[in-house]
Amino acid sequence: MKYDQARWTNGDDCYEPLLTEKRSEDVAVESTESELPADLTRESLSLPALSEPELARHYTRLSEMNYGIENGPFPLGSCTMKYNPSFTEDVAALPAGAVHPDRSSDSVQGTLELMYRLQEYLERIGGMDAVTLQPPAGAAGEFTGILVAKAYHEAHGNDRNEVLVPDSAHGTNFATAALAGYDVVSLPSAEDGRVDLDALSAAVSDDTAALMLTNPNTLGLFERDITEIADIVHDAGGLLYYDGANLNALLGRARPGDMGFDVMHYNVHKTFATPHGGGGPGAGPVGVVDELEEFLPEPRVEQTDDGFELFSPERTIGRVHGYQGNWLVLVKTYAYIARLGDAGLTDASAKAVLNANYLASQIEYDIPFDPFHHEFVASADMDAASVAKRMLDHGVHPPTTKWPEAVDEALMTEPTEIENQRTLDQLAHAFNAVAAESEETVESAPQRTTARQIDQASAARNPRLSWHALDESDTDT
Repeated sequence: MKYDQARWTNGDDCYEPLLTEKRSEDVAVESTESELPADLTRESLSLPALSEPELARHYTRLSEMNYGIENGPFPLGSCTMKYNPSFTEDVAALPAGAVHPDRSSDSVQGTLELMYRLQEYLERIGGMDAVTLQPPAGAAGEFTGILVAKAYHEAHGNDRNEVLVPDSAHGTNFATAALAGYDVVSLPSAEDGRVDLDALSAAVSDDTAALMLTNPNTLGLFERDITEIADIVHDAGGLLYYDGANLNALLGRARPGDMGFDVMHYNVHKTFATPHGGGGPGAGPVGVVDELEEFLPEPRVEQTDDGFELFSPERTIGRVHGYQGNWLVLVKTYAYIARLGDAGLTDASAKAVLNANYLASQIEYDIPFDPFHHEFVASADMDAASVAKRMLDHGVHPPTTKWPEAVDEALMTEPTEIENQRTLDQLAHAFNAVAAESEETVESAPQRTTARQIDQASAARNPRLSWHALDESDTDT
C-alpha cells in the first residue's frame, strides 16, 4: 500500500493558510473606559470572515495533513496508542459532565460518585488499597508516586537517598527520581533482557528508597522473578514502584499489587481511553498499598452515610493539580472500564498479546528477545530512524525507534488489541517492503508526506517554530 498525505498546494507553499490569511475583516472594538495604556488598546480587530463550508473544509484539510489513530495503525511501542471509542466522547459531552468544580459537595453527588467508583475500579485492576485521581498525566503520576514514597520514608525516619532504575526503563523514571531529589542508580539488565538479580542484590542497601520497574518491561518481557525482586527490595527496606505504561498487557490477568508493588501510576489515557499523542490530554492516577495511603494527594473521595464527599488524607503531600484532577479524561476512563467490564478487559489484554505475536511472526526482522507479550523490539538492518520515516510512505505510523538500547537499531512495536488481521498484515507488508528496498531509497524518506525529511539535529538544537514554511533567509537567522 502506498500513502499520500494530503497537501495544500499554492505555488511553493504546501501548508494550509491560517483562517485570517484566507479572508478576514476588521471589526470595530467597542470603546470602554480602561486603565490600560493607549499602546495596549486598539480600535479594531481583524477576525476571520469565512462561511461555514469554508471553515469545515479548512479543518478537514488540516486533519488530512496529519496522521492519527483514526487514519491507520499506530504501533508506537510502549505508548499503547488505542483508538478512542466515540461513545466515551459522547459520555464526556453529557451536560452533567460540565460541572463547575467550585460547587458544593451536596450539589455534585453524581460527580463524586463517579470519582469514587473509578477509584474502586482502579484499585481492583491494580491490586492496590487506595487510589488518588489527582495527577493530570502519566509523568505527573510517576512524580506523585515517588513523592508519596519519599513522604513515607521521611515519616518513618528512613534516611534514604537512592532510587534504582533498570537501564531499559522509560526515561521519565530517571528524571522523576532525580527531580524528587534522589540519586539515580542505573541497573544493568541481564543477558535475557530482564532484571539482573545479582546486580540488583549488589545495588540495594540502606540507601535504597525504591526500585522503579515496568512489567512487562520495555522489551515486552514479563519479569518472571518479580516476587524475588520484591523480596530483595523489601528486605532492604525499600519500596517497589510500578510504572503503569505497560499495564495493557496485564488487564484482567495479573495485578501489580499481587506481585509485591507498593505504589503505581496508571496511564489511564493509554490503557483505557483518550490516546495521548500530541501531549495530552491525560490523567495519571496513583495507587498505593495501605501503608502509604495517608500520604496521597488531596482531595480524595469517600463514601459516608450521607453520600459522597471530598477529604484530605491525614498526612497528605498536598495537591498536585487544580481541583479534582483532569475530570473529563477520568469520565472517559470510567465509561471505558464500565462498558468493557471484567470480561472485556481480559479479552483486551489477550488480543493485545496475540496481535503483537502475530505481527512479529509476519515480519522479516530479527527479534532478539522473547517470549514477549503486548509489544516486541525488532532490530533494523539499517538506520532505524530511516526505516521509520520510510514506513510513513507505506501508509502506517512507524514504531518507536532506537530504544531500548539493548537491541541494535531498535524498532519497538505495539499494535494493541484494536487491530484486526487485515491491518496487521498491512503493517507487516510495510515492514517487509522497507526491508526489501535499497538503502538509498530508505534514507531519502519520507517522500509522500506533507513535510519531507528534516535535519533532526538542527531541529533539536536550533528550534524555530512557525505555522508556515520558512525560506532560506528565515533559517539563517
